[in-house]
Amino acid sequence: MIPNSIDPLTVDNHNHEHWMREAIAEARKAEELGEVPIGAVIVRGDEIIGRGYNLRETTYDGTAHAEMVAIREASQHLGAWRLLDCRLYVTLEPCPMCAGAIVQSRVPQLIYGTGDPKAGCAGTLMNLLQEPRFNHRTTVIDGVLQEECASLLTQFFRRLRGK
Repeated sequence: MIPNSIDPLTVDNHNHEHWMREAIAEARKAEELGEVPIGAVIVRGDEIIGRGYNLRETTYDGTAHAEMVAIREASQHLGAWRLLDCRLYVTLEPCPMCAGAIVQSRVPQLIYGTGDPKAGCAGTLMNLLQEPRFNHRTTVIDGVLQEECASLLTQFFRRLRGK
């Protein structure tokens, strides 16, 4: 087992699809604003303590990714920057910035929907979340509701190209 992480075998009782549907609901909020539909939720026990969706275009902020927004909200909720007993669900594999924020926030487990062949840093292009030279590593579960998460993005970009 990776140090400072949750053993994935002990979290089988968590309903990953349920929480990923919550992240998908966040992604739909982004889509309504014309943002790329990416959503995230941070769960502690059986409670969502942070929600986020992509807001880069709306806020003119390149750091306003769904994961970053959710991490900030969860940290405010807890009154702490360490999210040691939380799970992060996100519809798209995190980019380098978000993977770094996940490590820095000490999130022990990431569950994501679909991979990102252009920027994925949870195993696709590289795996920053399990880099042994860092002092914290995050376990990763991928492919939860993969088709639904991928379809959100595919349909969004198809409509965008159609305009």
